[in-house]
Amino acid sequence: MAVSKLSCLYSALILHNDEVKVMEDKINALINAAGVNVKPFWPGLFSKALSNVNIASLIFNAGVAGPAPAAGGAACAGGAAPASTAAPAEENKEEAKKEESEESDDDMGFSLFD
Repeated sequence: MAVSKLSCLYSALILHNDEVKVMEDKINALINAAGVNVKPFWPGLFSKALSNVNIASLIFNAGVAGPAPAAGGAACAGGAAPASTAAPAEENKEEAKKEESEESDDDMGFSLFD
């Protein structure tokens, strides 16, 4: 099944690169020219799925994440975080640093390089 999907995907990318509209018959033509056996529903499925999609934006934004969520929930009207949420965050950072500094290979009783 993976070969069928990849064949259709590569065919769609080839068509897009040649600036040809992705259509079922054109995907089938490329797959037949490559000599690959594909289940008959895959080319139609890909052509319908990509008919209203900007393929270039999919390619260029493949590894781009969406906007990061705001830390601590919604922002205040004044634009600054309330004092009650700022203090615990600083305390948590200090506690995490203390815990990291306390841990060492000596505490485990062995070293990886002995």
